[in-house]
Amino acid sequence: MRNLRCDVLVIGSGPAGLAAAYQARECGARDVLVIERNAELGGILPQCIHNGFGVRVFQSDLTGPEYVARWARMAAEAGVRTLTRTMVLAIESSPDGARRRVIATSGADGMLAIEPTALVLAMGCRERPRGALAIPGLRPAGVYTAGTAQRLVNIEGYMPGERHVILGSGDIGMIMARRLTLEGARVEAMCEILPYVSGLRRNLVQCVMDYDIPLHLSTTVIDVAGRERVESVTIAQVDAAWRPIAGTERVLPCDTLLLSVGLIPENELSRAAGVMIDPVTGGPVVDQAGATSVPGVYAAGNVVHVYDLVDDVTASALRAGRSAAGCACCTLLAESCELPVTAGENVHHVVPQRVRLPLVPEEGATLELRVRQPVEKAVRVRLSADGDVLLNKRLRYVRPSEMIGLALQPEWNERLTSAGGLQVDVEEA
Repeated sequence: MRNLRCDVLVIGSGPAGLAAAYQARECGARDVLVIERNAELGGILPQCIHNGFGVRVFQSDLTGPEYVARWARMAAEAGVRTLTRTMVLAIESSPDGARRRVIATSGADGMLAIEPTALVLAMGCRERPRGALAIPGLRPAGVYTAGTAQRLVNIEGYMPGERHVILGSGDIGMIMARRLTLEGARVEAMCEILPYVSGLRRNLVQCVMDYDIPLHLSTTVIDVAGRERVESVTIAQVDAAWRPIAGTERVLPCDTLLLSVGLIPENELSRAAGVMIDPVTGGPVVDQAGATSVPGVYAAGNVVHVYDLVDDVTASALRAGRSAAGCACCTLLAESCELPVTAGENVHHVVPQRVRLPLVPEEGATLELRVRQPVEKAVRVRLSADGDVLLNKRLRYVRPSEMIGLALQPEWNERLTSAGGLQVDVEEA
């Protein structure tokens, strides 16, 4: 087994991993290593050939491959090392928890034992498969996740089918509805079990409405027919408890069913490292710098919670990379205290789940939250500490698909020192 040491080890080379590695190197970490299990860097972005990436980070409207190519070039120029086709098998900790050893395997290098001073988890997220949905019916060919179909079309050059039904209205599903239509296929319907779309409104307009894709809300697939290949699916409207309503069934002939039913943070390795997982987000419990419950282990991007935009993924990765470099270089400020953050009225979750004091201007600490239910009229987002209101933010509307950010102000340090915690509520204005 080959033994390696480094200041900062980053697992995953998507937009979060590359940005974290670049920032760690820029902030003084001498030896930064990125591990990627695929043959190419970039995570999911090489197959996202549509534009809309990097508007805030680079002030340019880039495609996914263009965006990740910029970060790969910046990381390489900064001196970041990368290992592709390398799979992490385990994360081991010393008995006192002060050191970690990452066991990985590579076709080129065999078994590797890597001992980093700081570790950044940037494994991203995965799609929810059919097995998690309990859709009745047979198990024929022609059932794909939307991301798999995206790779087939954009990377491999294959069409998954000719007539498609899409279950779910996640962003990848809506983008694929447009992509398949442009390639000459038919999208018979997009069905969403919720009474509203689960992806961004801009994708609803640009990918579904602009291409006349039939959209059925409060509707789901209740049967898949076909023995060798999908021949049709049966859809039905659902009630408030998501139960099919008798008499609303419709049979839609098709040869392909795409699933766009949500993303799950990829955290098997996080659990192996002993990191505390938030049961609501499915990602690590972190502070504003991306520090997890395990000293020296940081998390960034979609492994923490699923973001709307790659620019926000990058922002979280820059914070985690800066903190990992501080850990490796022993320049982190001593902690004074931490405040738990609670999700209040109509708030599904808040990240970070704890805020470390004092707030430092350079960190740019921001609370990121999603609401439980959409409110299509003016609302007030209230941040309070033990009932003392710190911030009231008025918004024209809130939607679960659109993340809300609340900037934490360093001038609150004195008020927060004696507080027991923070709470975020969303109410009608």
